[in-house]
Amino acid sequence: MRIGLYPGTFDPVTLGHIDIIERAARLVDRLVIGVAINRDKGPLFTLEERVALIEAEIAPIIAASGAEIVVHPFENLLIDCARDVGAGMIIRGLRAVADFEYEFQMVGMNRALDSSIETVFLMADARRQAIASKLVKEICRLNGDVSRFVPPAVAEALAARLRG
Repeated sequence: MRIGLYPGTFDPVTLGHIDIIERAARLVDRLVIGVAINRDKGPLFTLEERVALIEAEIAPIIAASGAEIVVHPFENLLIDCARDVGAGMIIRGLRAVADFEYEFQMVGMNRALDSSIETVFLMADARRQAIASKLVKEICRLNGDVSRFVPPAVAEALAARLRG
């Protein structure tokens, strides 16, 4: 069974993330969405909220495709999480060259820790390349329209959290 791990903080999950999830699910038998507990980033949403938002967004994908997709919170090293879920590959989305430079370093470190786990990069869809969770939060905080960047339920959750 080919198991892939797509990790991130998903704070919040964006249409770019959803695009990568849909495409990655076609490459593996089981896709694990690893939701990182990263206290250093000071997430806007709690772990439970991020998991719930992702689960709601992947439900239609699972229903339409029959893909096996699960959400798995983690706080340990990414490579240890991959081992924990039995993943043979880590899936990462790339938006721009700047993403690649960071990801290139991560691949090197992860390969040094466990060379049996491959990293696979999926380029963001051209319509989604500019979407970054940090920017989405800022747009919403300043009363901008984020409906082109996140699913409707996520836009509502953002508005409720950032605008009261």
